Amino acid sequence: MTRNASPDQQIPSANGLTVRLLTARIVTVVAIGLSLYQLYTAGITTLTALVQRSIHLSAILTLTFLLYPMHRALRKDRFNLWLVIDWLLAAVAIACTLYIWVNLGAIFERQGDWLPADIVVSTVGTLLVLEACRRVVGWAMGLICLIALLYAYFGLYMPEIIMHKGYGIERIVTTLWLTTEGIFGLPLGVAATFVYVFVLFGAILESTGGGNFFIEMAHALTGRFSGGPAKTAVVASGFLGSISGSAVGNVVATGSFTIPMMKKVGYRPHVAGAIEAAASTGGQLMPPIMGAGAFLMAEFTNTSYLTIIKVALVPAIMYYLTVLCFVHIEAQKHGLQGQPRESLPKAWQVLKNGIHFVIPVVILIYVLVANYSPMMAGFVAVVSTLITSWVVESGRWWTQSRKPDESRIGALQFVGSQTRLTLGALEKGARNAVMVSVACAAAGIIVGMVTLTGMGLKFSSLVLDLSYGIKALAILLIGAASLVLGMGLPVTASYIVLATLAGPALLDMGVPIVVAHMIVFWYSQDANVTPPVSLASFAGAAVAGANPMRTAFTSWKLAKGLYIIPLVMAYRPLLGVGPDYSLMHWEVILTMLTTTLGLVAFAATIERYFIRRATLVETALFAVATVGLLWPVAWVDGVGMIAFIAAIALQVMKPSPVAALGG
Repeated sequence: MTRNASPDQQIPSANGLTVRLLTARIVTVVAIGLSLYQLYTAGITTLTALVQRSIHLSAILTLTFLLYPMHRALRKDRFNLWLVIDWLLAAVAIACTLYIWVNLGAIFERQGDWLPADIVVSTVGTLLVLEACRRVVGWAMGLICLIALLYAYFGLYMPEIIMHKGYGIERIVTTLWLTTEGIFGLPLGVAATFVYVFVLFGAILESTGGGNFFIEMAHALTGRFSGGPAKTAVVASGFLGSISGSAVGNVVATGSFTIPMMKKVGYRPHVAGAIEAAASTGGQLMPPIMGAGAFLMAEFTNTSYLTIIKVALVPAIMYYLTVLCFVHIEAQKHGLQGQPRESLPKAWQVLKNGIHFVIPVVILIYVLVANYSPMMAGFVAVVSTLITSWVVESGRWWTQSRKPDESRIGALQFVGSQTRLTLGALEKGARNAVMVSVACAAAGIIVGMVTLTGMGLKFSSLVLDLSYGIKALAILLIGAASLVLGMGLPVTASYIVLATLAGPALLDMGVPIVVAHMIVFWYSQDANVTPPVSLASFAGAAVAGANPMRTAFTSWKLAKGLYIIPLVMAYRPLLGVGPDYSLMHWEVILTMLTTTLGLVAFAATIERYFIRRATLVETALFAVATVGLLWPVAWVDGVGMIAFIAAIALQVMKPSPVAALGG
């Protein structure tokens, strides 16, 4: 934000510098303390759910009020009334959560027979969460929480279809603050355990150079192919997204490297930004983190985390293959060539220099396969990343040290540097977790009120009525609802709300619970690449210097797998779940094959290009192949396969002169 160039604004006062330094120190101490606390509870000992979550929320609210001003125009480096208010809010947040720790036994004993102090603390705590939500997530999420509270209070005055008896303020606020049915419910429980540890793992891996390693590896593997930088973006976003789980963060992290490369080889700016946005959105779908969705889904469905990431892997790969198809066709149409082999990093050399970044990922997979809890897996991954980083950097320092008389000073400098790096990563992990934890705490208000009033069953009945019991129509309604929610909610919060409200409707239609939640989770991502919201697309446009809406519509086209694959999940055994299926069942394998070919045919239909520019007849055959291969009937699959083979045969037998010129 630009400001007038007045002297008092240009040169911070001594008081301003002191205030800023004091605030920064407090934030650092709280953030590092929170990360160490989370590691302690993940790998060494566990606490009662209410205590674990309340301590976590206490630190998160403190960071929120110290990092996010009451209004964006306010400055944090000046001592003023608003800054005092923020400090007071942080102190009150600590006091409200401390009340739970001190009185835990008494709170359990007097459930339903609340003291005046219980009601006051619960009211203040709920208001603090609403204010934190407004600052971090935005007005939209806060407004939805407020609507949920008003609905619980004014239930008797609602339309008949959603009417209930109504609840008093005492019942509402104590349910939200003093039980695990509201703010300290399942969403915050997941954020305060599994999610935080994996967010910390991603922050440490990135701080120690892991992000650059994955980008370099993707560049080495794909850079020499047609449209190489774009394929680098797709693969790098898959690698990085599998540990970061943030679409916008993925765009910024990988896009700053890949988007300029794409523009350099000839991709138009809006296309370069759209490719990165579509690829980064897939990072939310790629195990093991899935933007916190994998952990929430495991808890909601009472399914093991390992099962969730196993069934999520194949659809995520399909999504990336779809994006790669669009990218490859775009490169072929415009004659975009790969980079010379000599200008690319050597894959073996990249792997040799960064093998220590692969070790923690391998350890993580082993611990998960060995049926340890996700918390323990995350703890082991974090510790192994720190250990391997220290060992490798120590070896490099030792080999570079040449003067024995300076070794002691050099050793102290090295230890100091690595310690600062480690502490910085711990602080970064806490800062990265603020958004998801605040969103989950606010989502707890919505979930709590939905549970208290029985709104979930009412909404499920409404979806069934509007869709006439047709799964495809119900899924489209859920997709539309997710798009509206995505305008103001982060994807994690959007998934929680949709799973609470719309998930039961799919269950009533006979969709297995894991499939229903996977469908809801996939559609909760659509706001990243669907106009008019397109948060990831706008981030890509900013990096590419392109028109935001043009970038958004292009990314919407590239990410069509996000809309098609959930429909396949509903009608076909793509995930391999249920008593009659496994991932190795022939019908599941056939579904994976036909769906993949159907998505390739779909890309060829949309672009009117495959090996060369397609004629009208070939385009029609690709369209028939798309419908046939995705349709849940065996003989229709056969028709689709025949159409697909015929279209490819025509493309091969009749080369076009235009193709030779790049389309």
